[in-house]
Amino acid sequence: MLSIDLILTVMLLLGAAPTSVAQSVYYKVDTSDEIRESSRTLAYDLMSIYKGNQSGQVPGMLPGPPASGTGDYYWWEGGAMMGAYIDYWHLTGDPSYNNVVTQGMLFQAGDNNDYQPRNQTIGLGNDDQGFWAMSAMLAAETRFPNPPEDAPQWLALAQAVWNTQAEPSRWDDTCGGGLRWQRQFFNNGYNYKNAIANGVFFNLGARLARYTGNDTYAQRAEQTWDWLWSVGYIDNQDWHVYDGGHVEHNCTDINRLRMSYNPAVLVQGAAFMYNHTNGDEKWKYRVSTMLDSFFKQFFRDNVIFETDCETRDPPCTTDMLSFKGYCLRWLAVVTQVAPFTRDAILPVLKASARAAVQQCTGEPTGRRCGFYWTGGRFVDPKVDNTTGAGEAMDALAAVSSLLIDKAEAPVRADRGTSKGDPNAGLPGATAGTRRLKRITGADMFGASIVTVLYAMGPMLLFLWICVDETRDADKKKDVEVQQITNSKVP
Repeated sequence: MLSIDLILTVMLLLGAAPTSVAQSVYYKVDTSDEIRESSRTLAYDLMSIYKGNQSGQVPGMLPGPPASGTGDYYWWEGGAMMGAYIDYWHLTGDPSYNNVVTQGMLFQAGDNNDYQPRNQTIGLGNDDQGFWAMSAMLAAETRFPNPPEDAPQWLALAQAVWNTQAEPSRWDDTCGGGLRWQRQFFNNGYNYKNAIANGVFFNLGARLARYTGNDTYAQRAEQTWDWLWSVGYIDNQDWHVYDGGHVEHNCTDINRLRMSYNPAVLVQGAAFMYNHTNGDEKWKYRVSTMLDSFFKQFFRDNVIFETDCETRDPPCTTDMLSFKGYCLRWLAVVTQVAPFTRDAILPVLKASARAAVQQCTGEPTGRRCGFYWTGGRFVDPKVDNTTGAGEAMDALAAVSSLLIDKAEAPVRADRGTSKGDPNAGLPGATAGTRRLKRITGADMFGASIVTVLYAMGPMLLFLWICVDETRDADKKKDVEVQQITNSKVP
């Protein structure tokens, strides 16, 4: 019997129009077998965009960054893609890409195994680092095959990132708490505290709490939720989640840009808190209320829709093109850790998957996926300068998430296989995960003196050496800051 790939190849060689056949052969989603086969093809096509497993390329990275002229993608999206393939393996059972994922995840871990590799530290955002950590956490929760014993382990990698971000040097007293968008003080955006950096930290803490049983993670997660609420990034009336604000304005100049992954990452984190607390009504209410708000803002006829950029000019940025996939993957897991949401979530997963595959008919294969799902037809990325990897990740997530009912729920440590290290990322720390204290005035004064003494000499040389990388990072921030500035919602 001819394979699907061989059939398509023969058709292309004969000059046959592939669109109708691709729709009927590749993207059926009515049965589990059809969903697995469609997912297999989508995963294959997405991997064709990734070059990190090829000779001379960088493992873990999609082509880019833009200033290099090699592609449209920044470092963090490679980490997000690794998570998409972990979910793909977990949902379909197909291990075809496991070695690629392990290679990429370990290569980008950095010298201290905390996802701060040297070639990324200049432009590192807390959210960027956090996305890699969430993929490592997912690997632990799904019992993804462990790395070699002499390599960093999935759980320890997630703990290392959480520890580095929980430190007072990151979670500072400006605006009453919270993480800044950027890690380095000389980057555009360092003076901006945003929802996604804090949402990822909240999500990671909730999941670490459930996995390890260590309530310190849960306490910091709840502190983060409370901060987002108190500063107004979570609207206290309609539960919209806004982008962020500047520290020089005490974070009161809230930019009301709404992006789907902000409420989605909070819904999933809140669901893990609900599960960790054995069904605490507070967390049930938070899950239900934010989920309802999320559906009202970002779905049309149950199909996910990136409201604040699909309807605006300029259109969505390269980063935004990948948000739909994260949202659907996270919602699928919510049905497992907060089962009371299942009846509300499954219909949107099904409707979104059907809408996604309906428009995956683009050339040259006749199965290429676009970004606009509600229109029912493929829109070539060349028309509106969209790219490819984000759209492909979105479609893969939409289809594979339909298998969530047949997948194992996220495990805890008692059933997990990944080894952790509560002190990861904190050289010389005492045993156990530390409860971090607030910064005092003396701490801040001392830190400022050290910073001046350190920066005035070697930092100037460091910046001069890294000027090209800084310029590239700044271009990224300039684009994102401009997107924020141009997209304010009344």
